[in-house]
Amino acid sequence: MKASLIALLLPAAASARFVETNEANRVLPPTDALLDDLQAPSRYLIEVAPGYTEWVTEEEKWQLRRKGIRFMDITDHTDLGTLHASTKATTVFPGKMQLQSDIHPMLGNLSKDLMKEHLEKFSSFHTRYYKSDYGRQSSEWLLQTVQDTIKEAGADKYGVKAEHFKHSWGQNSVIATIPGQSNSTVVIGAHQDSINLWLPSILPAPGADDDGSGTVTILEAFRVLLSSENVIKGNAPNTIEFHWYSAEEGGLLGSQAIFKDYESKGRDVKAMLQQDMTGYVQGTLDAGKPESVGVIMDYVDAGLTAFIKKVIEEYCEIPWVETQCGYACSDHASASKAGYASAFVIESTFGESDQNIHGTNDLIKYLSFDHMLQHARMTLSLVYELGFTDFEKLKEDEEMGEL
Repeated sequence: MKASLIALLLPAAASARFVETNEANRVLPPTDALLDDLQAPSRYLIEVAPGYTEWVTEEEKWQLRRKGIRFMDITDHTDLGTLHASTKATTVFPGKMQLQSDIHPMLGNLSKDLMKEHLEKFSSFHTRYYKSDYGRQSSEWLLQTVQDTIKEAGADKYGVKAEHFKHSWGQNSVIATIPGQSNSTVVIGAHQDSINLWLPSILPAPGADDDGSGTVTILEAFRVLLSSENVIKGNAPNTIEFHWYSAEEGGLLGSQAIFKDYESKGRDVKAMLQQDMTGYVQGTLDAGKPESVGVIMDYVDAGLTAFIKKVIEEYCEIPWVETQCGYACSDHASASKAGYASAFVIESTFGESDQNIHGTNDLIKYLSFDHMLQHARMTLSLVYELGFTDFEKLKEDEEMGEL
């Protein structure tokens, strides 16, 4: 459409120019190749369901998102999940909670005030759009905040660290690592970027709930986890990582890059939990339903999801509710595609979740920090339980039971 319009307009522009009678008209007719070079927008390969792909422009990506259609932008990651497809192992999860005496005392140290303080700052950036300089600035602030959290706990002395996982678009992901006794790894994730789906590069996108709430929720769980000497001194059987992904809104770009890297290196990720939107509860209350933690049931690992329900029952003060969100609805999908057991929790059922997202009205005033505290309780409890889980013994016990 654009090329045909230019093809029509260029001759008209040429005829409007004054030309001397003895001057040759040196305006060259536009060629199709020239018009393509000038006007053809970049195209991206997206996957809207397993095996279903399509080439689209960036504006078409946002059109799909405005219609509620989620996807993975696999332009640079078409081989994600193919390297070890024949050797992927199933993770066996504990049948019950084991570490209540360690965890319950820590839960009281989780702070709503700190989550609010961090979210007020994080949602004050004009946008956290991953291609914007604001997105770069917010990522720098996040990395510094995570590093400060590590230093304040004295954990840096034992090798706990946070660093950027760099991306070409400017906003880098952040990975915090707590070394354990093995390279087997438990990952907690959230995405740091926000977006205004109408004019991403221009309009404000405070992103308080999506996913500022998840970002500060797992940050608070991380802070309290570092109060455990056993954890920071590396006594947990498993390495623990906290991830804050860039460019989730662009098609899970940051998490795909990370899990492609992990897959290529043969990283042993036992479990990955995504927290995306943890603060909005009014939709549930307006529907006359009890406040709950939404547990996603589609495109997730069944064993990890069943374990999450048990964690909520033991350590949270509200129940869980099952819900669905479709394909590629957050960064857990990247881990899953790479062959790792992944799961996703959200603030409510998907239908009663925050409708203010992806625009100027995704504001902190609509969120409940009491509800976010429940997500922080669940995150801290899950990562502590799994951090100290002997996955190899669980697998051996299961195999012995099958004999």
